Amino acid sequence: MKTSWNIFKLDLKHIGKNWVAALLIGGLTILPSLYAWLNIYATWDPYGHTDQLPVAIVNEDEGAMVRDKHINVGEELIKTLQNNKEMDWSFTTSQEAMDGVEYGDYFAAIFIPKDFSSKLATVTSGEPEKAEIHYFVNEKLNSIAPKITEKGASVIVDKVSRRFISTVNGVVLDLFNELGIEIEKDLPDIQKFEQYIFDIQKQLPTIHQTLEGIVTDANSAQHIINKAQQLLPEAKRTTNSGLKTINDTIDQLTTAQNRLEAAAPRIRTDLEKIVAITNETNDFLKQIQQLSPDFTEWNRAKQAVDDRVTGSMEKLEGLEQDLLNIKNVAEQLNGEQSAATDAALLKIDNLKNLLNEIQQHARTMDTLVQGEEEQLRHSLNDLQKIAENTTIQGSSFLKEYSDTIEPYIRKQISGALKTLTSAKTLLTEVQASIPKVQQTLLSADQHLTQGKQQVENALNQYPYVYGKVNKLANRIKDIQGETDINEIIDLLRNDPQAERSFFEEPILLKETKLFPIENYGTGMTPFYTVLSIWVGCLLLISLLSTDISREGTFTSRQIYVGRLFTFGLIGCIQTLIVTIGDLVLLGVTVKEPVLFILFGVLISVVFMSIVYTLVSVFGDVGKAMAIVLLVLQIAGSGGTYPIMLLPSFFQWINPFLPFTYAIDLMREAVGGIVWARALKDMLFLAVVGIALISFGVLFKEKMNKASDHLLAKSRETDLFH
Repeated sequence: MKTSWNIFKLDLKHIGKNWVAALLIGGLTILPSLYAWLNIYATWDPYGHTDQLPVAIVNEDEGAMVRDKHINVGEELIKTLQNNKEMDWSFTTSQEAMDGVEYGDYFAAIFIPKDFSSKLATVTSGEPEKAEIHYFVNEKLNSIAPKITEKGASVIVDKVSRRFISTVNGVVLDLFNELGIEIEKDLPDIQKFEQYIFDIQKQLPTIHQTLEGIVTDANSAQHIINKAQQLLPEAKRTTNSGLKTINDTIDQLTTAQNRLEAAAPRIRTDLEKIVAITNETNDFLKQIQQLSPDFTEWNRAKQAVDDRVTGSMEKLEGLEQDLLNIKNVAEQLNGEQSAATDAALLKIDNLKNLLNEIQQHARTMDTLVQGEEEQLRHSLNDLQKIAENTTIQGSSFLKEYSDTIEPYIRKQISGALKTLTSAKTLLTEVQASIPKVQQTLLSADQHLTQGKQQVENALNQYPYVYGKVNKLANRIKDIQGETDINEIIDLLRNDPQAERSFFEEPILLKETKLFPIENYGTGMTPFYTVLSIWVGCLLLISLLSTDISREGTFTSRQIYVGRLFTFGLIGCIQTLIVTIGDLVLLGVTVKEPVLFILFGVLISVVFMSIVYTLVSVFGDVGKAMAIVLLVLQIAGSGGTYPIMLLPSFFQWINPFLPFTYAIDLMREAVGGIVWARALKDMLFLAVVGIALISFGVLFKEKMNKASDHLLAKSRETDLFH
């Protein structure tokens, strides 16, 4: 070890005395830092300059009508993008946009088609169609730019979608709010409806009985209607016959009335004449009583009385016939005998008897004329009394006829005519109504048949209705037990504007950064710093020799350990420059800056052990191995992309790569220490470093002897040193 340490001190002495060597070593210590610093600075905040990335926007949207309102989502989107500085939006025509993308003036072009708004508007039609935004990109210009522009296009689609969803939901929520208000207004009716359903449920058995009763009643009603239809022809015949009878009776009454009108003056005149005759007869008989009995005079008196009585008898017979005619008419009208006409006929008969008695007395007095005068006078006196009684009865009958009989008969005939006229009118109406009744009965029969069928159908559907009503009633009871309609109303009634805003962005991402990284450059610092340390090791083994030309002075193991100190020291200086430069020159925000430097030194020692050992042991082959290992580690360490996104080969080798643990250790210092991870990383790196150093110490001499022949052979070409 002392000899190795002397080799290390000798190397430092040579560097200090030779300014060219010092200059080269100085360059080698700084050069790796430039690699890290330039890459970190270049990637410091690449997404902070997307506003300089040109993207063409073409709006061809023609708009659409939604509920009598014109909308143009394309125009609204253009207005939004005009105030958006995330990219260099260029609003142009379709041809200019496509030419610009093709020639590279634009990285991408976004087209809003003509039917953009109209397709969005189909959401209210029941058959909604998805609207499209056409995106054209030129991927050959840059591999990252298309991803950025694609993200911009996705943001546009997301904004339009959120705005559209917010608008549609706003309309829906407005309707819900109105619905909630209406339900609240109709709550009493809803409660009444619920009670109505419960009442129906209770009344279902009664309804079933009622329906069965209706069918029974309908059958009875149809039977009655059929019977009535059968009786209508007979009713029509009876009505026609009744009209004929009434017309005949009216004709008879009219004839009787006419006869009464014609006979009334004659009857009154005849009665007056009869009374006058009886008065004359009475007066004549009184005069005869004053005369002496003389046969000649008596014959003349007798003949005069006989003539007067005969005339009165004839008139009474005519009057009797007239009254009999009136009586017959009255009996036909009333169906019973007329008391007035019977009394009048009785009085006429009495008058006839009196007149007949007068005539008989007058005729029997022929035998008395030749007898005694006293007896004759006595007979005349009796005859005169009879004549006087006849006069009295005649006068009484004349007064009774004028005051009672004739007015009564006129009244009866007039009343009968009025009654018959009303009956005729009624029968005429009945006769006119019979066709209507026939039609009504026919219609009623048809409707009754239809109604009966409907009721029978209702009876057939009764089990279904019974089940549904019970199910609905039970469901209402369950809902009443589970849900409060007032809660539903409160849910529907809302602030549409507030909930529209909610649906526009229903979820807010509340991000909590456990280990915040300020920018992209800071996030890439561990990778580029570790990479620059490895590159620094490669530069050293490319320019500096791992062996000493003074043969025989030192052993291979001494040279390995001594030069390891030299390479390790220069590597640590490189690491101090790059790590301190990250902090001071670039201003990288590191959570644990001291540990960041110390971790870098540890990584430098391990990396130098790996690279130095490979070159020291294997020579030029070792250089190739170090370069291959660099390539594998860049791809498989997960320094730029998560290892889960890489092919399975790189996922397989990832746990065995020093870069994996070196980058992770530097990330712990940058973002914040999780000591479990940091210790695991340091342990792996320490094990790898110790293993490689042990390998170099043990196998350098043997491996050099085996590779010297190959090295000599390669130098014969003058292509290798």
